[in-house]
Amino acid sequence: MTDVLDYARRLIAAPSVTPATGAVFDELEAMLAPLGFEVIRFTRGDGPPRSPEAAVENLFAIRRGPPGSRHFAFAGHLDVVPPGGGWTDDPFAPEVRGELLYGRGAVDMKGAIACMVAAAASVPEEAGTLSFIITGDEEGPALHGTRALIDFMRESGHQPDLCLVGEPTSVNRLGDMMKIGRRGSVNIWLEIEGTQGHVAYPHLADNPLPRMIALLAELDALVLDQGTEWFQPSNLEITEIDVPNDAHNVIPALAKARLSIRFNDCHSGASLSEKVGAIARRHGGTALPIVSGEPFLTPPGEFSNIIARAVREETGIEPEPSTTGGTSDARFLRALCPVIEFGLVNATMHKTDEAVAIADLYALSRIYAAVARKALAGGA
Repeated sequence: MTDVLDYARRLIAAPSVTPATGAVFDELEAMLAPLGFEVIRFTRGDGPPRSPEAAVENLFAIRRGPPGSRHFAFAGHLDVVPPGGGWTDDPFAPEVRGELLYGRGAVDMKGAIACMVAAAASVPEEAGTLSFIITGDEEGPALHGTRALIDFMRESGHQPDLCLVGEPTSVNRLGDMMKIGRRGSVNIWLEIEGTQGHVAYPHLADNPLPRMIALLAELDALVLDQGTEWFQPSNLEITEIDVPNDAHNVIPALAKARLSIRFNDCHSGASLSEKVGAIARRHGGTALPIVSGEPFLTPPGEFSNIIARAVREETGIEPEPSTTGGTSDARFLRALCPVIEFGLVNATMHKTDEAVAIADLYALSRIYAAVARKALAGGA
């Protein structure tokens, strides 16, 4: 069967809370193999479940076109966030109610992967090379997922010309937005040490809290930039303050805080880490940064024109090119080739009773097929 609704139901029915392995990949392989795809699956990570080093399954599938033909890649993830409570029905028992299909992953992003498979079924082999880059670790630490797939593709000589990531980018209706880039992300853990003591004898102690307060005030007042043509201004948010202190009459020995910076291409993760580190040192503190992604931009051009034309032909609307929102595995895939994200309406992603309009599944599969054909043909 090549029915997109059937594909979506089968994927949703295979529970795959991040990090995903096993049954959901069995389902995808069973869909792709009859379409002529060679399917390669491998696992990375050997840590305990739910740890950053937990085992993650990845899948690369390729259907080779004529020698010298272009290579177009679909990319995405089969893992989903935990469903949480309060669902009307079992989140992993897909159900059609009215015009909607309900289930965890219906929008983010098993629905889009179903659309990709249905699209691939309608693209002839002689059009060119098609591939699928699918991970089970996008919603988690993202350590052993798409980055491992990229290493595999480089080692095996699979170099796409263009890559479309099926993240849910549409806002109010299918096709109204595509993501041509994303901001970078860095989280920084701050610590200032003091000397514990009795609050009645402050001269015998060293309270780190006034210094932490001053440090956070300076960081909160930073204006990192004014934004660029395609990116909004970079933003620093204080996300946690912690003082390990179980008594009301004790001056604490340690103050801790955490901040998160989403930044545009005026900066790098390293430059911001150094800036925050220097400010922390002036206040007698330390800063430990973890950069989870650098900003990237696929400037408007051939690829965005291909997507825009396919969307116009299907929906009659013009997709807005944007770099807003969070981050995705596109931050890694951009190392392979130009990459753009485009997918379903994101209103219910990660929510209770996540649902997708069935009509949107069929429309998106047709858009994806048109994008693949145009990309393989070499233009809009």
